Amino acid sequence: MIQVTAAIVVESGKVLIARRNPTARLANMWEFPGGKIEPGESPEQCLKRELYEEFEIHVRIGERVGASVYDYDFGRVELIAFKARLVGGSFKLHDHAEIRWVEADVLDRFEFAPADIPFADMIRSGRIPIK
Repeated sequence: MIQVTAAIVVESGKVLIARRNPTARLANMWEFPGGKIEPGESPEQCLKRELYEEFEIHVRIGERVGASVYDYDFGRVELIAFKARLVGGSFKLHDHAEIRWVEADVLDRFEFAPADIPFADMIRSGRIPIK
């Protein structure tokens, strides 16, 4: 099992989504940013590190909102999601082709990586509020 984190970064009633690079695994799919948990690292530490490495932003990690398990061709992934707030930095894209701040009602317009889909659905339905 590969443990990975995702941040549901909320700002002004919108959520941050990121499109994977065309050369990356799961190319061009959208996701809630995060990354693989390293040995000895908590999920919260992982999210802070990954968001800084990927975007040069600082976040405050909030409540855990759930986990999603998906069997990809490269292995089983457990995606653990947390709400988060942007607290500093300016976006520089190192690992993604694009980012967007979107409202809940437009999430169905984006092709999400399979493990991220349950969280997009939860946001759209209001089970994860972003207001």
